[in-house]
Amino acid sequence: MRLPLFAWTAQALLVMAPGVSAEPSDPRSLLAGLRAEHPRLILTDERLRDLKARQADDPLLRRYMEDVRAEADRLLTAAPLRHEIPDGLRLLAVSRACLHRVSTLALTYRWTGERRYADAALRDLRAVCAFPDWNPKHFLDTAEMTTAVALGYDWLYPILDDATRATLRESLIRLGLEPGRQGYEEEKYNFPRMVNNWNQVCNFGLSVGALALADTDPERAAAILANAIRSLPLAMKHYAPDGAWMEGPGYWNYATSYTSYGIAALDTALGNDLGTAAYPGFSRSGFFPIYGSGPTGAYLCYADAGMLARRGPQACLFFLAGKFGLPELADSEHAVLRDGKASAFHVAWYQPPSGQSFRRDLDRYFAGPVEVVVMRSAWEDPDALWVGAKAGFNQVPHGHLDLGNFELDALGVRWALDLGADNYNLPGYWDGREGGRRWSYYRLNSQSHNVCTLDGQDQRVDGTARVVRWHSQPAEAAVVIDLTHAYTAVTRAGRGIRLLRQERAILVQDEFDLPGPRDLEWGMTTAAEAEIAADGSALLRQAGKRLRVQVLAPAGARFTVASAERPKPEAENRGLRRLLLRLPAVSGEQRIAVLFTPDEIPAPTLSPLAEWPGARVE
Repeated sequence: MRLPLFAWTAQALLVMAPGVSAEPSDPRSLLAGLRAEHPRLILTDERLRDLKARQADDPLLRRYMEDVRAEADRLLTAAPLRHEIPDGLRLLAVSRACLHRVSTLALTYRWTGERRYADAALRDLRAVCAFPDWNPKHFLDTAEMTTAVALGYDWLYPILDDATRATLRESLIRLGLEPGRQGYEEEKYNFPRMVNNWNQVCNFGLSVGALALADTDPERAAAILANAIRSLPLAMKHYAPDGAWMEGPGYWNYATSYTSYGIAALDTALGNDLGTAAYPGFSRSGFFPIYGSGPTGAYLCYADAGMLARRGPQACLFFLAGKFGLPELADSEHAVLRDGKASAFHVAWYQPPSGQSFRRDLDRYFAGPVEVVVMRSAWEDPDALWVGAKAGFNQVPHGHLDLGNFELDALGVRWALDLGADNYNLPGYWDGREGGRRWSYYRLNSQSHNVCTLDGQDQRVDGTARVVRWHSQPAEAAVVIDLTHAYTAVTRAGRGIRLLRQERAILVQDEFDLPGPRDLEWGMTTAAEAEIAADGSALLRQAGKRLRVQVLAPAGARFTVASAERPKPEAENRGLRRLLLRLPAVSGEQRIAVLFTPDEIPAPTLSPLAEWPGARVE
C-alpha cells in the first residue's frame, strides 16, 4: 500500500544518501578531499581556462558568453539591492536577483579580467551583507542568498582584500549558516523536515555556503554538510524511479537547479559528491521536462505550475548531461537556447552539441509518487497531437484535486488546459487539510480541472490514483488510470486515454460504477470558442484552428458551455470557459467517451477499459 507523502517523513530522516555507507563519526571527515584554493565552487580556474580555449572553435559557446556579458553590461548601472519584503513574507525576489547579478557579473569579470564587473558584483554583495537578516522565517530566501554570497566570495576571492573577505565570511555565517544550524539542531526552522523543493533548495544552498568557508571554519562547514546529507532523502527519493517530480514541472526546475548547484559544488570542492547524485531516478530526471512539454511548448502544468507554463532555458540540463553522460539532454537545451538567453551557469556547465541523432520515444510513462504519462503523434511536427495526464496523490506539496487530469495539444494549440496556481498569498492557500481553505479556490479544486465530478463535489483530499495499464506502439498509445480511491462512495472509477496516431485522434474514456444515484459531470477547461452542434458535439476554434470534440457515449449526451471566470481576489480566468457533459441522477455502470480530432473520422469502436490494449502495471 502506498502512503501519502507526509506519512513518510520521520522514517526518511534515518536514511543517508545512497553513496554514503554510514553517517561519519566525525563530520570533518566529509571534508577530507577539500580543495585548498579558491575558486573551488562549480567553476574552477582550470575549467575556466578550458572554456576560454574552446571558444575560438565553438561559436555556440561564444554566443552564450556574449549573452552573459550583455546582461552583465546591463547590470553595471543597476541600483544596489535593498531589503524589500513587499508581500510581508518573502525576500525571495531580492535573493534571486542577487544570485543572478553575482553569478553574471563575477563570471564576466573572470572571463574578461575587467574590474568594473567585479566592482558591480561587490556593490551588491556589500549591500546584502549589510541587511539585518536574510529573512529566515521564509528560509528559501536565506538559502538562495547564502548561495549567491558564497559564489561571490569564492569566484572573486583572489581579488578581495582581507577586510572584504572577512565581511563576506562573517555575513555568510551570521545571516546564512547560523540560521541553518538553528534549523537543523534546534528545529527553529522547518526546512530539514520538508519533503518538497524546500528541502533541496535549503540543504544544497547551505551546503554551497559551507563549502565556501570550509577552509576557515571546517567544523561549522562539516556540521552543515552532515545535517544536509541526513535531511536530503526526504526529497531526493521522490525522483524515483523515473525522474518525474511530484510538484510539477516548474518546481522540478527549481528543485533540480539547486540540487545541481549543490552537487556541482561538492564535485569541484571535494572531488566527491558524497553520494548525493546516486538517488534512484535522479540521473534520468532531465528527460522529464523534455517529454513533459507538448508541441506548443507548454508543459503538462500540474500542481502549482503556471497556466501554459513553457519550458525555458534550464542550465541544470547541461549539468545533468555532463554528470551522467547524457549528451541528448544538452542537445535539447541547445535547441531551447536558439530562442533564449544563456545564463552564467550555462557557460559554467557548458556541453558542446553532440552532433548525434538520438532516438526519442513518442510516449513516456514516468512512474513515481505522482505518475505522469505523455503521448504524441510526432516530435518534429508542430501540428502534432499530444496528450499528457497524471495520477498519484492529491495531498502532495503544491498539489491540486486533479487526479486523472489531462492536457491536450493539436495543430499548434493547447485545447485542454490546466489553470495552474493562484496567488500564494490568498488566505488559507496553504491549508491543505481535509476541509482546508486551499480547496475552496477554483484553480486548486476539482471544478476547474479536466476531470469528472460527482454531485458537484471535489475529489477526495486524500485521494489516490494509479496507472494500471500502459501501452505504447507505433500505431497507438494508451493508458488506464484507476481512480476509484479519488472519489467518495463509488464501487469503481477509471479513466482511459488513447492516442490513435494513424487516425489523428485522442479518445478520453471515463467509467464509473455507482452504487446509488449521483449527478455525474465531465469537464474540460479551454480558451477556445465553442460551438455546440445539433448532435451535441462541440467545434472548438482557437488561433485560426478547429478541433472537433464528439460525444461517443452515452447516447444522447450533449455538451454545454459555462464560464470559467471567477471574481477577485481569485485569478479571474478571463475569456476561459468550461466544456461540460452532465448526466443527472445516474447509477450503476456509466461510460463517458469523448473523441478529439482535427479531422472527420469514423468513430472508433468502444471497449471497456479492462479490455484496452497494454500491459498491466503493478
